[in-house]
Amino acid sequence: MKKYWIAAVAGLLFFSGSASAQAELKIPAAYIAIGDSLAAGQTPEREIDAGYADMIAQELSRNQPVAFYSKNLAFPGFTTADVLDSIQSDEAKSVLASANLITVSAGANDLLRLVQDDPAQGSLTFQQIQADFALNEARKNMELILAELTELSPNADVYVMGYYFAYPHVRDSQKYGTAKQLDRLNEILKRSAEKAGATFVSVDHSFGDEAVDKIPNAADVHPNAAGYQAMANAFFGEYQETWTVEDFELPSPNPLTFEQIMEAQEQKGDGGQEEEGSEAEETALRPSAGSPTGYLALREALPYL
Repeated sequence: MKKYWIAAVAGLLFFSGSASAQAELKIPAAYIAIGDSLAAGQTPEREIDAGYADMIAQELSRNQPVAFYSKNLAFPGFTTADVLDSIQSDEAKSVLASANLITVSAGANDLLRLVQDDPAQGSLTFQQIQADFALNEARKNMELILAELTELSPNADVYVMGYYFAYPHVRDSQKYGTAKQLDRLNEILKRSAEKAGATFVSVDHSFGDEAVDKIPNAADVHPNAAGYQAMANAFFGEYQETWTVEDFELPSPNPLTFEQIMEAQEQKGDGGQEEEGSEAEETALRPSAGSPTGYLALREALPYL
């Protein structure tokens, strides 16, 4: 009850114009989540369910009018190059033109695909030269992504999501090197966001390097509902700090397997019509349906972000 009383007071402040933070809200919200499997909502069991984007959309709808929400521009396994390519499709351009709120998750796959994780030994290995090259590519692509969004979505407030340390189960002696590279990635994303006039959302402090309660599967880097909740609340710390996703508001589990998503995608490719409000409409299907990268990510169930 207290939460909704606060929200009601905040709404009055917004309409009275006496709260500068509230005055920046876009009414109604038209929210698009783009990026990798964190934006898509991939679970530690390699399924797609409610992720941070869904929780953001839910909380937005509790506090302000929402015109639409989509995570169809998010796809498991996407690198920054894939994200850049996806938003340049004709389908994406038409959707992004109407957006006034965008979150971006991109960059981790550029780096983490180079990390060799051995859950049995609790070890991590990577080549520094390769990591340096990948981070530089991520920087260039993120700047291009944000520049493209400035053109495609001129009325949108853009939030660049940071990343957490994805290997809490490994031995402590193995954490430092990879954690340092993720810190470098977060710094790149932060600087790119600032340069483009976007907002960087830091999530690493919500996880730390021991977040086994949020990343429960030692063989998978994706968070559970509690992890996505922490990411959504980190977003609201930048968007509207009085708004939070409470434990009792977490969506009920409703996962889709990659096979189910692929079947729905293939049915669309065959010219089949989906039922209005079907589960497939809620999935993170790439708008350019024939993407080899997209199908590879689903078929191999890549353990990347």
